[in-house]
Amino acid sequence: MKQPVGYLAVCLALVCTAAGWAVGRFQPAFVPGDVLALTSRGLFALAVVLFGYGLYLLLVGWIARSHASKRRQHDVRNILRLVFVVATIVAAFAVVTGQWVGLLFSLGIVGFAITFAVQQPLFSLIGWFYIMVKRPYQVGDRVAIEDSKGDVVEVDFLVTTLWEINGELVSSNQPSGRIITLPNSVVLSSHVKNYTREEFPYVWNELSVQVAYETELDFAQQEMIAVADDLIGDEMAERIHEYRQRLAETPVELEVRDRPAVNIVQKESWVELRLRYLVHPRTGQRVRNELYERILARFNEHPDRVKFPVSRNR
Repeated sequence: MKQPVGYLAVCLALVCTAAGWAVGRFQPAFVPGDVLALTSRGLFALAVVLFGYGLYLLLVGWIARSHASKRRQHDVRNILRLVFVVATIVAAFAVVTGQWVGLLFSLGIVGFAITFAVQQPLFSLIGWFYIMVKRPYQVGDRVAIEDSKGDVVEVDFLVTTLWEINGELVSSNQPSGRIITLPNSVVLSSHVKNYTREEFPYVWNELSVQVAYETELDFAQQEMIAVADDLIGDEMAERIHEYRQRLAETPVELEVRDRPAVNIVQKESWVELRLRYLVHPRTGQRVRNELYERILARFNEHPDRVKFPVSRNR
């Protein structure tokens, strides 16, 4: 739909240009010269607006047909919209006034005055430029900004829109159905946590299982590792290989296991076995549920070797 409208707008721009030229070229005696000049400039200004709008639609349609990701398309559309709006407004006013240099100077003075009147929107616009350049997040990422957590669905010039995760209505990293709108200026003064950064969209997760002190800990550990290895072991090994490559590009040195592992934490009345593994944030809860069900079933097959805590103090 955008392509036909774009071509139509460009054609109308050419018609307006021809009409403006004709009005300025042929001056009937019964029409005042000032009216003809104003009409000609108005047609030229309309031609500029139509041409800018049509060219924008044609470029957006071309981007939509390209093989670029939805994230890239979203960012390019925003940048093009800003450039075309500013350029079209400046060109249209310049055509009407006929004073390019004076118009730019006036816009500079007006812009300087507006800076003090609309500081917050200006900071949000600066925040948008920061997001475009530094990429703390982009469309499709799962992020936490201040007290808000969710999936980024849109990054506009002034605000970022999140599809909320968790919140006051649900838990376990599930969508709540609510939309959160944040000013882009928050990225300039707040911590931004990105859980699905494009370079490596995975996070470490832990599943805790409480067992009694009478449990054979070595056996329980191996059973948990075996269950996790069967479910996500191969996928995790592939991701860890990529993680190590990313890590090698930094000065940070870490020991990273390529398979699931279990850490032991001693509590007052039980022992906590924490299964550590790598997972995509959007599948984290599903993987956790399946791991817990399989581990619990495996433990129940060996009640003599794995025992669960009871209500008593050790």
